[in-house]
Amino acid sequence: MKALHDLAAPAKLNLFLHVVGKRADGYHLLQSVFVLVDWADTLHVEVRADGKLARHDVLGGAHRHDLPADDLCLRAARLLQSETGCTRGADIHLEKRLPAGAGMGGGSSDAATTLLALNRLWDLRLPLARLMALGLTLGADVPFFLGGGPAFVEGIGEILHPVDLPEQRFAVLKGPAGLATKDIFSSPLLARSENLAIVAGFPALAGTAENLVNGFGHNDLQPAAEGISSDVRDALAQLSGVFGNARMTGSGAAVFSVLAGDGRNGKDDQSLATLLQARPEGWTGRICRSLARHPLAGWAD
Repeated sequence: MKALHDLAAPAKLNLFLHVVGKRADGYHLLQSVFVLVDWADTLHVEVRADGKLARHDVLGGAHRHDLPADDLCLRAARLLQSETGCTRGADIHLEKRLPAGAGMGGGSSDAATTLLALNRLWDLRLPLARLMALGLTLGADVPFFLGGGPAFVEGIGEILHPVDLPEQRFAVLKGPAGLATKDIFSSPLLARSENLAIVAGFPALAGTAENLVNGFGHNDLQPAAEGISSDVRDALAQLSGVFGNARMTGSGAAVFSVLAGDGRNGKDDQSLATLLQARPEGWTGRICRSLARHPLAGWAD
C-alpha cells in the first residue's frame, strides 16, 4: 500500500499575543504573529484498505501502546473520511518530539500534517480552503499549520495574513508541567489589549522577529499563566537571566527569547545546555530557527 514517510509537523511560537475581544459563544478573539520553527514531530502515514484508522507512537525505535483513543491525528483522519466518504484507512506513526502543554501547537500541527498527508494518499484532492475549514473544527491553531508560513493571525486563529520575516533564532525553555488553556482564559489575571494592531503597519515593523516582539509588546495570557504556574515564572526568570527578553508563547508553558547573530559559534547552544543541566528532571529546551515555509506548503494547492 502507499505510504509517506518523514513528514514534519513543526511547532510555532507567538511573537506576541493580544486578547482583543470575546465572541458570544465564549471564544476569545486574538491578534498574534505566529512563526514556524524547526522543532518538529515526525509522521509516517501508511494507507490501509480496510478503512480502519490507528495511531502508533514511535519513541526511540519502540512502539507505545498506551495511546489516547481519540487524539487529534485520529480525529483529523476520521473527519476527512466522514466528509469525503473515503473508504480507505491509515496507520499513523508519530515520532513525538514536541513537549505537551507548551503552547507551541504540537497537537494541532500533527493534525494539519495528517490532513495534508491523507488528502494526498487517499487521492482526495481537496483544495487548501476546504482543508482549512475542516481544520478549524479540530482546533483554532490548525488552519495556521495548513496555511504554509508565518502569519498575522486574527479571530480565534482562523484569519491569516501572511507576513515575510527573515530567519530568526530563538531559545525555548519549558518546565515539566503543562497549562490548561481553559484555566488561563478563566483567570482573573487575564489581560486584554485595548488597541488593535494594524495589519498595514506590518511592513515597517516586520524586519525581524525582534522588531515584532518589541514593537507590539506582550502576551496577554502571560500574567494569568504566571499566577497559575511556578514553572512558567521560573522559566521566564531563567531564560531572561541568560538571554534576556523572555516571553511566553501561546497559552502553554513554554517561554522563548529572541537571539541575536547567526549562532555559528555555538555559544547560545552551550548556554542553554548549561541552563538545562542545572534544572530538575523534566525540563526541556532547544535553540530553534524560524521557517520561512512549512515543509508541506503547497501540498493542497
